[in-house]
Amino acid sequence: METIIEKSRLPEMNTDFEVRSLDTASLNESELQHPWWYNLKYFAAGILFGIILVKAEIISWFRIQEMFRLQSFHMYGVIGSAIVVGIISIWIIKRFKIKTIYGEPIVLRSKKFHKGQIYGGVLFGLGWAITGACPGPLFAQIGAGFTVVTITLLSAIGGTWVYGKIREKLPH
Repeated sequence: METIIEKSRLPEMNTDFEVRSLDTASLNESELQHPWWYNLKYFAAGILFGIILVKAEIISWFRIQEMFRLQSFHMYGVIGSAIVVGIISIWIIKRFKIKTIYGEPIVLRSKKFHKGQIYGGVLFGLGWAITGACPGPLFAQIGAGFTVVTITLLSAIGGTWVYGKIREKLPH
């Protein structure tokens, strides 16, 4: 049975990129309420992921610079492996109609291509090459004692804020 939600209860969304129907299953948001300690598993997973990033040298500024100078395959192997795992995972989710751990359907939507994605990707890559950090491992780098990366984190937050302010004025 399909449940219709009032428009006022729908989350605000960028309609340029995604169109959502009005049924609850397609919102990809769990309706289940859990106690605060349920989120400790995500905290533990984040700590474990950070340790893996440090041990695999994925957060190493030196390794990132090697990648951008085409001096080592290390980072390309890590990124390539992640892409392959992602492709296989999405295929499995679609093929076998995998549900969340709470039994809710996973809805994967197509996204519309915009040339701004190319510009954003180039800016992201330049920032990554210059700073030796991308948003994923920033916190692991700071946690590992590379406190200078705090400047990169603050810059990323500032850049996100500026983008939010000027987004509507940018060409589509």
